[in-house]
Amino acid sequence: MVRALLVSALVLFGLFIGVGVLTPKARGLAATGGSQGAGVAEASAVGANTAAATQSAGGAGGDAALVDPTWATASAARTGIPYRALVGYAGAALALARELPQCHVGWNTLAALGSIESAHGTHAGSTITADGAASPAIYGPALDGSKYAAVSDTDGGALDGTANGDRAVGPLQFIPSTWMRWGADGNGDGVSDPQQIDDASLAAGRYLCSCGDLSGAAGWRASVFAYNHVESYVDAVAETANRYAAAVG
Repeated sequence: MVRALLVSALVLFGLFIGVGVLTPKARGLAATGGSQGAGVAEASAVGANTAAATQSAGGAGGDAALVDPTWATASAARTGIPYRALVGYAGAALALARELPQCHVGWNTLAALGSIESAHGTHAGSTITADGAASPAIYGPALDGSKYAAVSDTDGGALDGTANGDRAVGPLQFIPSTWMRWGADGNGDGVSDPQQIDDASLAAGRYLCSCGDLSGAAGWRASVFAYNHVESYVDAVAETANRYAAAVG
């Protein structure tokens, strides 16, 4: 059982994974907690794919087409992150570098949150398909008050498949009401789908960036804490993000 699927059931406004601002020399900043201070890891370059029209990562369009497939292949091997999930994180990061250059959150932060939330879309036998969709769809436990804190239904089951309270959805575990506000179309197909890794990554990045500049330890921790109000969760994200950056760098 993925730990964060249980944690997410206790958070009233859902979980949000932050992808960040990647430039070809991007900083992947993760801040460890307590007396350890800030642990800053320089993430290896994702690199904008200058041949995106003919050679996009995984043949994908939208934000994923920004990612250099050579970098993605090597980085997936070094980190153990499934290739298509990594492309989703990195593509959203590159898109956000243009859209919100003041934000400064690295691809490795998004990847760390994806790891904790759904094991990169592999929870309960799911996988991220070539088109970026979680198959089968990923759902957290029902937040109906029977086992976890109650969250009233906000979508009539349209996103989470149940009208008996809300539950988190997709590889980045969005509560439906939060998706309604932050949902994004990262793959450019005209649909905002929380089960699609490009869409979910872009939406999550925008959410984290709304909390401020993540280039320093305090700002980074504040944004991830806004995602999930548990300090130990923030520490776990920091450790994982730094590990990914070190593996690639």
